[in-house]
Amino acid sequence: MSTQDNGRRVEAEWPRLALDDWTDTRETLHMWTQIVGKVRLARAPMVNHWWNVSMYVTARGLSTAAIPDGQGVFDLEFDFVEHRLMIRCSDGGQAVVELRPMSVADFYAETMSALHGLGIDVWIQARPNEVDPAIPFERDREHASYDPQAVWLFWQQLVRAHRVMSQFRSSFVGKVSPVHFFWGGFDLACTRFSGRTAPTHPGGAPNCGDWVMVEGYSHELSSCGFWPGGGEEGAFYSYAYPEPAGFADFAVEPEDAYYSKEYKQFLLPYEAVRTAPDPDAVLLRFLETTYRAAAERGGWNRAALETDPHRWDHARRIGIPAARPPR
Repeated sequence: MSTQDNGRRVEAEWPRLALDDWTDTRETLHMWTQIVGKVRLARAPMVNHWWNVSMYVTARGLSTAAIPDGQGVFDLEFDFVEHRLMIRCSDGGQAVVELRPMSVADFYAETMSALHGLGIDVWIQARPNEVDPAIPFERDREHASYDPQAVWLFWQQLVRAHRVMSQFRSSFVGKVSPVHFFWGGFDLACTRFSGRTAPTHPGGAPNCGDWVMVEGYSHELSSCGFWPGGGEEGAFYSYAYPEPAGFADFAVEPEDAYYSKEYKQFLLPYEAVRTAPDPDAVLLRFLETTYRAAAERGGWNRAALETDPHRWDHARRIGIPAARPPR
């Protein structure tokens, strides 16, 4: 439940959103994010492991960040406060697509029309990846739901997960991804790398070329994230590629975490975090212990890859007032 505070919605610390309460909206939004994400894919320079295609949690929703366009840039942002897709250009141009119950076909048509109206001529592969069946966007009238409150709650889940995952990320000085949202799997993820190459990935994701997975998993890694599509309220996950011997048997925390033989990863139900006295601490324990499972069983050089994120706190605090001055 949310309340109003000086015109702003205030949500419980970790909001509840049952999967069954927003299935149709979630599947529709997934397709919308694929359309927007593919615009970035079409224009952004290639970055290792497809980091050039992901989206980012913002104070309003999900954004592509800046995308090259001639001598300038543009971005697309799902604004889940005002419920609109904002398209903004560095030359001052902008366009809006209102988020409302409408088909994927209509969203695709409106978004591409808005881009072309701003002089942004972009071509995308107009069918989804990593889902089956993969209905071409222009023909998809099956997915046409949009529940603003459910989407707002989902975004609030991402905001909280992003905060904790960013804290977790800060203790690693090796190669590590941003905390970013992948529209293919519709999940928030952060990935750490040992520095060693990995065996060629076999691929197998639905409606997605094996070469995509080969690039994504070219180096040994430990990846964690939040996926809103499993269990009762979604789940946090953590896996290793390649999975080292003994990984599945490693003692991880909290008690609600378990290894799924089906998915070959550790899972922690979202509701186990949401209902904990200290949700942030519980999620951090899960992220840290499952990473240790990958690093210790995989023989990572932890001394060279990890650090104390508070190592400069004493210097950063110099000259900072101890308390905020009264308003």
